[in-house]
Amino acid sequence: MTDRELLALYRQDAATGMEALLRQYTPLLRYVIGGVLRHPQDTEDCLSEVSLALWQKLERFDPERGSLPVWLTAVARNAALNALQARLRRERNLPETPPDPPTPEQEVLRRERTEQLRETVSRLSEADRQLFYRRYYYLQPVRQIAAELGMTERSVEGRLYRLRQKLRQELGGDGDA
Repeated sequence: MTDRELLALYRQDAATGMEALLRQYTPLLRYVIGGVLRHPQDTEDCLSEVSLALWQKLERFDPERGSLPVWLTAVARNAALNALQARLRRERNLPETPPDPPTPEQEVLRRERTEQLRETVSRLSEADRQLFYRRYYYLQPVRQIAAELGMTERSVEGRLYRLRQKLRQELGGDGDA
């Protein structure tokens, strides 16, 4: 079933449409979440939360702004990162209070840095871009990247090192990454 057909089915009958969407995309969602959360029970709990979030957010998905799989992976990744942060706070016995909101100046700087990084990453080769996203966006371990791309762990680490150096040079950063 195409993404357009899934969305049309959802608009026609939300329950049937959501069931079809989850049947088609649960493996992708589990893959993304599992890259961030290493414990199977955490992955399943997060997958349940993502399913609920999709019920609440799918109406806001805009196909003009991007593809459905990309949007779904972003929802899954963000939920997994939130679950990981909550778990780390619990393990460290830290209060679950959110940080202070950024000042307008900090927000402008953050957006500028994000856009600069996005532009720089878009100029990378397809292979380097894939490595960047797998390691630093989806937080996949080097071992998993190497296995899935048919490389040795050492070659993945070397390419990631050179990639960090290249990004540091283009973005004007200094220090070790």
